[in-house]
Amino acid sequence: MNSKQQYIDLFRDNRTVIEAGSAPVLNSLRDEAAESLRCHDLPLKGTEGYERTDVNGMFAPDYGLNIMRLNLPADIAEAWKCDVPNISTLFAVVANDSFIPSSGLETRLPEGVIFTSLRQAALSWPDLVGKYYGTVAPVDNAAVALNTMLVQDGVFIYIPRGHRLPRPLQLVNIFSAPASMMALRRVLIVMEEDSEAQILVCDHTQDTANSYLSSEVVEIHLSPKARLDYYCIEESSEATTRHSQMFVNQGDESSFLTNISTLTCGNTRNSFTINVNGQRCETRLAGMAIATGRMHIDNSVQLRHLAPKCYSNQLFKYVADDNATGAFQGLIYVSPEAPFTDAYQTCRSVLASPDARMHAKPQLEIYNDEVKCSHGSTTGQLDAKALFYMRTRGIPENQARTMLMQAFMADVIDTVKMEGLHDRLRHLVEKRFAGDNSLCGECRANCRDASSNTNE
Repeated sequence: MNSKQQYIDLFRDNRTVIEAGSAPVLNSLRDEAAESLRCHDLPLKGTEGYERTDVNGMFAPDYGLNIMRLNLPADIAEAWKCDVPNISTLFAVVANDSFIPSSGLETRLPEGVIFTSLRQAALSWPDLVGKYYGTVAPVDNAAVALNTMLVQDGVFIYIPRGHRLPRPLQLVNIFSAPASMMALRRVLIVMEEDSEAQILVCDHTQDTANSYLSSEVVEIHLSPKARLDYYCIEESSEATTRHSQMFVNQGDESSFLTNISTLTCGNTRNSFTINVNGQRCETRLAGMAIATGRMHIDNSVQLRHLAPKCYSNQLFKYVADDNATGAFQGLIYVSPEAPFTDAYQTCRSVLASPDARMHAKPQLEIYNDEVKCSHGSTTGQLDAKALFYMRTRGIPENQARTMLMQAFMADVIDTVKMEGLHDRLRHLVEKRFAGDNSLCGECRANCRDASSNTNE
């Protein structure tokens, strides 16, 4: 039985309650999403693009859903902050599936900038949200359809024309509930012409006693000359499953950078679909994954060059140890209408254990002769000569291995442009390779001023 049926039944039996806890703009797409989900199945392991990840299996457990919008007891006062030195952020929390702004967030935002609950935005600015919601994430994608059919709230970020945010926006996603649950997370980001912003997203599991599933859909609209840096750090638990899909549309001369770091997790699948619709765009994707135990980390990229004179670069690195598994699928598509495209893709992996596994599938699909494109993938072990050399200099083997793995990840960390985050991420990676899985145990409390009321 395909796991989607339980969600179709849930929607049918609880539609009135689901819609009452949301907004008309979000409700308007539910029928189309439900019909699409009936017609499309969640991918099984082994299907094209999902060779190592079973999305149907991710959604199969009977997780609870907070459709009644109950105030679940997430400990906001002890929420992780990912304390980044020398950075002052405009800060909010998503506790399970409820948006909680920090105290005074609205008054600290520049005039015209919106960083709020998606439900509240849909009620306050229905025309603005309705213009963009659901227009980039394709509803014929089964996981997108499931999210659209059931989601009641989310996050809305709007940067008006010509605005350059002086401070980054920070969003911390927290799982903490009295029982296992699934959170439907929806993020809609709209960058108007010639705007600029940096966004940092941190995913954490506060409670490790229960199992959690995050169904996340991120839609990003970049108008001409807009510039967005989007950083994501996952530090969750072994019992946390994350299924995240990001969809990006780029206008003329826009710039998009994303860096995703998976430091601890259970079962994670991150998908990126980027449509470069405008001329002279720049697109950069970087990611690193550190997998130990039985962690599973899968990153998938579809980067579609649909206009001329654009540049893109993808760099992903994995270190897998113990019985962990990693996967990467990367597609560069160049249409006949996209001459003078420069596009590059690299995936490199280190297997630190004979039982670790890595699957890499780089792809080029080019329908134009006036291009410069390359792709490549390597999987191997730590450099035995370098390890031997370091040991002859008196460095213990474990320390030498850690130093080599840190150096291996350095160029991914170097893609980070947010001042302060670069050093913080390097510190977290050092701790991770040193065997510390409680990476945020030292981070406390800058969200003590967040409201404890999860009901908007």
